[in-house]
Amino acid sequence: MSLMGKTVFITGSSRGIGQAIAFAFGKAGCNIVLNASKSKEALSATEENLSQANIPVLALLGDVSDYDTCKRMFQTINETFGSVDILVNNAGISHIGLFTDMSPQQWQRLMAVNLNSVFNCTHLAVPSMVRNKAGSIINISSMWGEMGASCEAVYSASKGAINSFTKSMAKELGPSSIRVNSIACGVIETQMNACFDQEDRNTLIDEIPLMRFGTTEEVANLALFLADDNASYLTGQIITLDGGMN
Repeated sequence: MSLMGKTVFITGSSRGIGQAIAFAFGKAGCNIVLNASKSKEALSATEENLSQANIPVLALLGDVSDYDTCKRMFQTINETFGSVDILVNNAGISHIGLFTDMSPQQWQRLMAVNLNSVFNCTHLAVPSMVRNKAGSIINISSMWGEMGASCEAVYSASKGAINSFTKSMAKELGPSSIRVNSIACGVIETQMNACFDQEDRNTLIDEIPLMRFGTTEEVANLALFLADDNASYLTGQIITLDGGMN
């Protein structure tokens, strides 16, 4: 692996996919910057677990949908580890329900967390990456961003926008040797999917050729590969990790 000593900023990393990505990069020898907007206890617990494994870690509580908050976080990262080498835009929320029942405020909040956060952190990470002529940005998306999902129209729209942004930024940043890719996750075993009862789970599993939900570790392993020099010619890609569902 070529990641030793790199600084990785993972948004929304106190649990779930983000937490698994943090541990994977930490084990690969990276400096880890954790983030959560509200779950202070979970963030502290993840920080402690990484510290006990002798992984350099910085935990930042803050809402990445707010640009000024992100700006302060990047200043702290720069003071602690230097510039961000790898950015994983993972923070996200879901909303399940009929589009007509959704309020403008719910739309704005979902778009702010899922999409504005990607703009904010990418906008702040890119200048130093351009100066260094190196960097990797990994956006955690969803298969619904490509397929669209009934009763998840706005969530699907936010992830579709991330996919388009990924392809555009890969073209814009390629001349600076910065790679930008997206992982379009299928149904992953996380707290976000804890809303499904057993009947719903069985229905979903029946639609997945591999007959199971994915694991957070599988997403983390793919993110690790995308950031490594072994994937040095891979950019602008939306890689679907869904057990063959799409």
